[in-house]
Amino acid sequence: MDIAEALRDFLVSRRARLRPDEVGLPAHGIRRVTGLRREEVAALAALSVEHYTRLERGQASRVSDAVLDAVADALRLSPGERRYLRGLARPTDREEAGLPPDRRSGIQRVLDSMLLTPAYLVGRGGSVLAWNGLAAAVFIDFARVHPDRRTVGRLVFTDPRARRVFVNWEEKARETVSYLRGEVGTWPHDPGLAREIGELRACSAVFRRLWAEQVVQENDHANVLIACPAVGLLSLSAEALHLAGHPDKVMAVYTAAPGSGSERGLRRLARALAPGSAPSAARSAAPPSADGPAEV
Repeated sequence: MDIAEALRDFLVSRRARLRPDEVGLPAHGIRRVTGLRREEVAALAALSVEHYTRLERGQASRVSDAVLDAVADALRLSPGERRYLRGLARPTDREEAGLPPDRRSGIQRVLDSMLLTPAYLVGRGGSVLAWNGLAAAVFIDFARVHPDRRTVGRLVFTDPRARRVFVNWEEKARETVSYLRGEVGTWPHDPGLAREIGELRACSAVFRRLWAEQVVQENDHANVLIACPAVGLLSLSAEALHLAGHPDKVMAVYTAAPGSGSERGLRRLARALAPGSAPSAARSAAPPSADGPAEV
């Protein structure tokens, strides 16, 4: 991942979306750029033009936190965009923290105990590491997807089932791109993440378009509408729960409003997955075939 290029593209895109009148500046003369000029951003951030230009060119190694905050204020960045900017300006080489076997077993027990809650564990770059039977029934039987393809990005953009499962697929696609942007800001030197983004850009026109838009938004909560063949439409609330001690691991948890039709649908699915009724989709799946994921 070229960090300097990513930083430049992000800053250029953020100043391009602002008009002078939106930030209290006059719009004099012929404007050859969309949005704000570099000198206008520099003035808003109380920086020299040379100082801001170096930052936009990716020369951020000696930039102070105060300067980053001033630029973020000038460009009116959201909290998620601020974290992304800081991640690009302060790249780290942290290793991925693996889960010891006992911790992984404990997390799987937690997932399995969530009888009315589809949930799965996501690692760095969107790798789906663990899930419960209800998540497999609602979304996709993860066990039947080859581990190399079992990532949020690949499932959303390259598996045709995603367009059937997520009623508002374009919204889910945008959320996924935003999530991957955040991952780049946190792990800019991760080769697996860079490879995944490169593959998605190569195979998906929608991904290329959204990636070029520099989508960065908050991803800790969302409302999703799921088309579940077994029980019909499910309106669910998604929460991202960060795993203590492992900043690169997030549990995605989906709940339905109490007493709603969606909750009744989840109860019907849970009864079907109960011992003696039907085998758990996550536990009984056949190994992935050489031809790719099997239809659910």
